[in-house]
Amino acid sequence: MRVLSAAQMREADRVTIVELGIPSLVLMENAGRQVVAAIEASFQGLAGRRVAVLAGQGNNGGDGFVIARTLLERVVEVPVFVIGRLADVRGDARHNLEVLGRLGVSVVEIGDEQAWELHFSEISTCDVIVDAMFGTGLREPLQGMYPTIVGDLNGSGIPVVSVDVPSGLLADTHAVNGEAVRAVLTVTLAAPKICHILPPAQRLCGELVVADIGIPDVVLERIDGAYTEVITRNLVQSLLEPRDPDAHKGEFGRVLIVAGSLGKSGAAHLAAMAALRSGAGLVTVATPRSVQPILAAMAPEYMTVGLPEDEDGQVTEEAVERVLAVQADIMAIGPGLGTGPRVQAFVHALFERAGVPVVLDADALNAFAGHDVHLLAGRDGLDVIITPHPGEMARLMGISTEDVQQDRVTAARTFAEQHQVHVVLKGHRTLVAAPEGRIAINLTGNPGMATGGTGDVLTGVIAGWFGQLLDAEGATRLGVYLHGHAGDLAMADLGEVALTASDLLTYLGDAVLELSAEGGSGDAERDGA
Repeated sequence: MRVLSAAQMREADRVTIVELGIPSLVLMENAGRQVVAAIEASFQGLAGRRVAVLAGQGNNGGDGFVIARTLLERVVEVPVFVIGRLADVRGDARHNLEVLGRLGVSVVEIGDEQAWELHFSEISTCDVIVDAMFGTGLREPLQGMYPTIVGDLNGSGIPVVSVDVPSGLLADTHAVNGEAVRAVLTVTLAAPKICHILPPAQRLCGELVVADIGIPDVVLERIDGAYTEVITRNLVQSLLEPRDPDAHKGEFGRVLIVAGSLGKSGAAHLAAMAALRSGAGLVTVATPRSVQPILAAMAPEYMTVGLPEDEDGQVTEEAVERVLAVQADIMAIGPGLGTGPRVQAFVHALFERAGVPVVLDADALNAFAGHDVHLLAGRDGLDVIITPHPGEMARLMGISTEDVQQDRVTAARTFAEQHQVHVVLKGHRTLVAAPEGRIAINLTGNPGMATGGTGDVLTGVIAGWFGQLLDAEGATRLGVYLHGHAGDLAMADLGEVALTASDLLTYLGDAVLELSAEGGSGDAERDGA
């Protein structure tokens, strides 16, 4: 499912109306009726209730007028208010406003704060309020009387349904700047926007419904500009293929996990088991000699290789040759390695000489932070995947964590393009950025996964799937989806508080089974955002 910017949405409208010849009034009619369908699905027994429609002067307001007319057909009492001057309503919105007038509906003009105060008492007696004031047309924070209006709506306790975008949010950013409507339901038209998908703006949207208003999917997919999409079940399900009955373990990838140090053997174990649970044929863990017997005792399914170490039980640069001697299709470096200078030298040397695709996580990423970040780059025929959390992303980019969180999409896309690497920016709604600038947003996962070791599991999951798919972008997308889905399955049984990284290993198999099952729950257009 593609995520569009406000400009891309306007272009999709233009192509549909001008090039395909579908009248704009038809799109507006479809939009209004789809919103009403979503309202009926969310609020049972609307007949006889009062639903206030607050309409703006543009197309979002026109959608509101269609909503009002359609609700009237359902025997719902619908007081309608235009926020602004009635004389300024133009185009298709004007047409639908005049239709209401011919039906005998009196539309109230609210042109200033005094008029708002006068009529808010009537609005506050309604059961539901429809916010059709701005949509994607807003380009700056609310000013004038609008912050007062939004503040009163949010404080009223009356459920608000927003059309396209809650008024006050900007479609192209997940930041919240100033007052914004706190909706219980947002019905977005044709495609979601960034504000619907990523927090904190996403938290103001309530339940999200994507309404089909008649813009063909082929138009949405072909709109030029930065490509952003949501990772859906259908998207990643297509990556799974049944195994050949004659297959052997060598066909499912040889994964080498370079990880661990004295006191941090668990990170290496979690990554290795995650690769195995993801279907890797063979997994080897290269770890400091003092850690090797500990890891070997933790699980019989993976092989181990002991590496030269320093007095603190951390790997040294002398270990590079030993690691390179292990046959592998992909190498995952970093979990629990430590941060000493000799570890950094080892990581740099190993990365430079690696002849297979590489996943870099945790301490391996920290080895490149600062003046060494220029060394972190993809090369022809060698895919590089990095899996930073926001703090690690900030150190790599030389900015603050707050700067990363303020615009996660730009941070991930910029680094991926500049360094020609695949970026998995972890966190709530993990982002996957390809070197070409494509962004995919993952919706699986939950707060219970905010616990030590879950990142190590993700490293192993991605490495395990890369060994089978031999496709970095596919492996990252499938990996984050299954990792989060396993967390959701674990949470359903154990709750958020008790969830541990090892639980993800237990539920990875169930996550794959559910994904590979024919049919399944599918991806509904209605999404709890």
